Amino acid sequence: MKKFFQKNWSSFALFLLTLIGIFFILMIAIPKAKPILGPGTKPATKVETKEVIHYTAIGDSLTEGIGDSTNSGGFVPLVARDLQEQYNLNGVQTDNFGKNGDRSDQILSRIKKNKDIQEGLASADLITLTVGGNDLMKVIKGDVFHLTKDSFTKPLASYQKQVEKLLTEIRKYNADAPIYVLGIYNPFYLYFPEITDMQEIVNSWNAGTEEVVEAEHNAYFIPINDLLYKGSGDEVGIVSSEGTSSSSEDQSIKNNALYEEDHFHPNNLGYQIMASTVRDKMVETQDKWLKKGSE
Repeated sequence: MKKFFQKNWSSFALFLLTLIGIFFILMIAIPKAKPILGPGTKPATKVETKEVIHYTAIGDSLTEGIGDSTNSGGFVPLVARDLQEQYNLNGVQTDNFGKNGDRSDQILSRIKKNKDIQEGLASADLITLTVGGNDLMKVIKGDVFHLTKDSFTKPLASYQKQVEKLLTEIRKYNADAPIYVLGIYNPFYLYFPEITDMQEIVNSWNAGTEEVVEAEHNAYFIPINDLLYKGSGDEVGIVSSEGTSSSSEDQSIKNNALYEEDHFHPNNLGYQIMASTVRDKMVETQDKWLKKGSE
């Protein structure tokens, strides 16, 4: 009986091992069936974005923030704050190299001579430039009583060459960061609306700047004239009543986006308007500066 059990157990064990071997052979030989519902949707690849942004601003009084009653730098800190909130950044480091009264050639000279500016540009993720207003004013002041539209033709061509040099100089220190160049506006429109040529001259000057900017890699022109030359809103702040009379003699024209001390530079509201349009352009072009590796 014992021998019979041992003999049969050996046969059973051999049979079991044979079945296991056949099972593994079949597992290898037979291809796996494809899922009926397909592989499903792959999880989206997470885009790695920067946590801290370096924003360098350079230019004239609009960058410096003349007219900003908070003395914090005009539109620059407003743009930085908006970007930090919108993208939940850990921080936005800003450099403000604005200087009141600077023309395009003077901004260029400062970049060439100032190591701090060079280093700020080199490490920037974003660059803004305000230029052109003082170049235009130089032409106006040069021969104010004999100006015609033709008086601006040669100065505009010369100015465009200066802007080309300016952008080329910036690119020496930073080849990739987007450059946002703001246009100029007509601060005299509401006070001297009969001088229609001034509006046309400002438009022409802006078109000249835009032409140069569009020829530059990763550079964007941001027009602001239509946002500022009439002030903000259709009624509030543009015509303010003095006293109780409603006659036109008792009304004073007031651009509510301009600084009351000089009626030339933006005030806090004006800088907020500028900041909003600059921010919108930066958001539109975020792939150029927000993603890691887009330096």
